[in-house]
Amino acid sequence: SKLTNLGHLEMTWRSRVRFHPLLVRILHKSRLRYYGKPEKKMEMPYQAYFEVADGSGMMSMVLWNSLCPEWYHSMKVGTVLLLDKYTIKTSYPFKTHPTPGDSQMKRFATIEISLNVRDPPTKISIIPEEMVKPEWGLPEVKYRFITRSELDDLPNNHSCDVIGLVTFVGRAERARKREHSEDFWLYRWAHAIDGTSDQPFILELFATSQPDVFEHIHPMTYLVCTQMRVIQGLTENPSRTVYLTTSNESQIFITGWHKGQPYTKDAKVKNFIQWTKLQSEADQIKKTVIGGYYPFPRPPDSFLKY
Repeated sequence: SKLTNLGHLEMTWRSRVRFHPLLVRILHKSRLRYYGKPEKKMEMPYQAYFEVADGSGMMSMVLWNSLCPEWYHSMKVGTVLLLDKYTIKTSYPFKTHPTPGDSQMKRFATIEISLNVRDPPTKISIIPEEMVKPEWGLPEVKYRFITRSELDDLPNNHSCDVIGLVTFVGRAERARKREHSEDFWLYRWAHAIDGTSDQPFILELFATSQPDVFEHIHPMTYLVCTQMRVIQGLTENPSRTVYLTTSNESQIFITGWHKGQPYTKDAKVKNFIQWTKLQSEADQIKKTVIGGYYPFPRPPDSFLKY
């Protein structure tokens, strides 16, 4: 069929009512957002943001309402979509933006693609990876993996991806989203090592709409976390208190979920796999811990230091 591209859409969207189909690849995916209110009677008040790209650049795409339970899990990072009967809207100004793996990619920030169940009903097709042709010019998913030895030198709020062997995972805890709010964030702490430092990655993992993964993080699993943010400067000794926290676009993966993920081709991921092959499982298991209360940053050893 006659296709359009994101760059052309940005230039012509005001003068059109109907748009040609789009062929795009998903580069980023947000957690699922529930926006229901007691006074509003909506059947499926869900929303999810994606960043999609073609050869001309990258744009936000929003999945609305009952399309979320139907499509959210099958729309993975790296998935190629053919979209028809979508609508174009001006962008919501207050949404978060992921840090693209390719800093050269053009971002179309003024408009976003809206996928709805009606008015008009969007037609979504997933193109299997083996059917994707190079001449379509779709960009590959790129990452920003770092090693533990590089972490201490990174600035606060820097965005990165990490892979490590889990040595500690805490219990799931809850924090109120706002004071006196009935809504809670669910999170847990984890430590992961990658062999480049004697310090682990300290990870604050908020639930990322991946309950099958979040609930099954355990010691000795290979953990990948994408779009993490560096939190620096809690104390004078950065190597002790620098940690990483999830962002709205973070995804987490554990052993059993890595097959077919785009990051498996990344050089730093391959280096980590080589390092794990040299490790003794019995030695590593002795150092692992699970559960319990995890205060962070850790209080000093004595009251004098406190």
